[in-house]
Amino acid sequence: MQREAFEKLRWRCVRRGLLEVDISLTRFLDEQFEKLTDDEQQAFAEFADMEDHDAWHLISGQAECDDPRISSIVAMLRKS
Repeated sequence: MQREAFEKLRWRCVRRGLLEVDISLTRFLDEQFEKLTDDEQQAFAEFADMEDHDAWHLISGQAECDDPRISSIVAMLRKS
């Protein structure tokens, strides 16, 4: 991912309405993002576009994801 795209993604992760989502996404971005494949990075970017409550329900295990690409990201977020 190009640096400019990464910075835009970082901004989307940091400026969330729910602090829990902000912390989860930002921590994952800082600690794990560079280890992801290009497809996984794209899936994370798509996840970062979700509404806060939907994202939090997935991260916290209150909901399950039907999209296998996104569900692998959710599994990683739950572990981090």
